[in-house]
Amino acid sequence: MLVVPLLFVKMHGLGNDFVVIGALDNLPLCEDELSEFARFVCDRHFGVGADGVIWILPSEEADFKMRIFNPDGSEAEMCGNGIRCAAKWFYDRDYAKGEMVKVETLAGLKTVWVQAKEGKAVAVTVDMGEPIFNTVQIPTTLLGDGREAIEVPLTIDGVETFTASAVSMGNPHCVIFVDDVNGFPVERVGPKIERHPAFPQRTNVEFVQVVSSNELKVRVWERGAGLTLACGTGACASLVIAAKTGRAERKAMVHLPGGTLSIEWRDDNRVYMTGPAVEVFRGELVWESKGD
Repeated sequence: MLVVPLLFVKMHGLGNDFVVIGALDNLPLCEDELSEFARFVCDRHFGVGADGVIWILPSEEADFKMRIFNPDGSEAEMCGNGIRCAAKWFYDRDYAKGEMVKVETLAGLKTVWVQAKEGKAVAVTVDMGEPIFNTVQIPTTLLGDGREAIEVPLTIDGVETFTASAVSMGNPHCVIFVDDVNGFPVERVGPKIERHPAFPQRTNVEFVQVVSSNELKVRVWERGAGLTLACGTGACASLVIAAKTGRAERKAMVHLPGGTLSIEWRDDNRVYMTGPAVEVFRGELVWESKGD
């Protein structure tokens, strides 16, 4: 075993917290131990405690590459709160050439704009890309012919049926509107929908209460992480489906348990998310690597 000391930064976006590790020179761990490492680090009793581990890596296509792993060890395609934290890490350490930063993700290249104060990023706007409604691309079998699965029945346990809408924001989402999001049993229903057979790659689940045409209240059951204080892609998915079904305008404030994001689905069909990113503390992890 090779003992590898790893410097990390604990960060959060609206309480959605991450262990962020800069590895712009090279990835210090073997590829096949990244999942195990994430499970250890994210454990709130035996590790640091986090909703995910973010690696900041070199990129030939962008300013840097972001890889993010969930507490269950699975790798996510994209994370809205995570990319804001990653951009802040990169900007605050003077790697950025300006306020616009390009980030490579598994969901493609993303552009972010940093809002700074006294040389430190305080908020980040992210071009989250175009929402995907094609069921094959999401993917979901709610409708099996590639049509849009908007407000279709979804039954769990053979007895409970919900009206659900599917969309991808670089990762799959299932959006369900409820009258009282605080009183809704997210912890019971969320995991059943996450692993529903209609979502072959599992899904994030958003439970959305419409407050007004430009204000939503959302709780998210996040794929691979469970109930989280905030989810950036989930906030975007919620706004997109609310606008598409006539429940909201194309720009709204989305209130999550950890705070509020500004989401706008612009006329160019791209979704823009603006919210804070916060650095909490720095430390060093000691990991027994299987590498040479």
